[in-house]
Amino acid sequence: MNVIEARSLGKHYGSTWALRECSLAIPAGHVAALVGPNGSGKTTLLSLAAGLAVPSVVGVTVLGGRPPGSPVALDGIAFVAQDTPLYKNLSVVDMLHLTRNLNRRFDQASAQARLAELGIPLKRKAGKLSGGQQAQLALTLALARRPRLLVLDEPMAMLDPLARHDFMATVMAAMADDGVSVVLSSHVLAELERVADYLVLLSRGRVQVAGEVEDLLAGHRLLTGPAGEAERYSERLSVVHASRGGTQAHLLVRQNGTDGLVPPGWEAHPVGLEELTLAYLREPGAAALPGPARGRDAEHSEVTT
Repeated sequence: MNVIEARSLGKHYGSTWALRECSLAIPAGHVAALVGPNGSGKTTLLSLAAGLAVPSVVGVTVLGGRPPGSPVALDGIAFVAQDTPLYKNLSVVDMLHLTRNLNRRFDQASAQARLAELGIPLKRKAGKLSGGQQAQLALTLALARRPRLLVLDEPMAMLDPLARHDFMATVMAAMADDGVSVVLSSHVLAELERVADYLVLLSRGRVQVAGEVEDLLAGHRLLTGPAGEAERYSERLSVVHASRGGTQAHLLVRQNGTDGLVPPGWEAHPVGLEELTLAYLREPGAAALPGPARGRDAEHSEVTT
């Protein structure tokens, strides 16, 4: 079953397309990382999947073919946004009661037990909680709905490292204990490398990379060799991104057919998720599948993700 499936999905705001001809299929049972630069369409895609927005070009289903926003979809998807939407003037216990009354399914006993474990006072106003506590409260409310899919749109952006670790520990426990599928949008690539086993990379409103992390990493490698030979081998190999540093060149390549051979005088190294993701962000025209991707011989430069 695919928890999110899109075929030629499109969404525009006025004359600007946030998503265009977006196609992907995220299978159940994964922590899927959704990555891309600002303005790439990540939040739009998640909002469409959660039924919070209406597509301009219809082509998205959730939870095995359900229309977003349908009663079954609403019952089965929980959404936590970056700003952890809470009523700041309501107490924690009032937030529990409100969420229970707005949903057909809500496990208040487990929510209260979890908040007690976290040391979050029920009588304290949500706005008086720390950033980490507010994120944990929003996550607790979402998980108490017993969703099949948990959608997280950069909920850790404002959290310190310890709060991020605790937040993700809760997410991973829910996945292990309750079989919840997770789609997580984040800019923290190091965090995603630790937890994600599926990757979707968006750029300019289109999917550039999608697949099992293990398969994507096995299908790429980093070649290091003489800078003077970089251009010659770039024409022969499926290069995603090329960079130079002094006398050495670094080619991140896809392994297609004969591309498995290492050129004489060059060394091959395995690729990490962060390295792979940055390479495709630097080369937004490259595509992991299908067909060869051709990179350009470019100087190493930082990219804001």
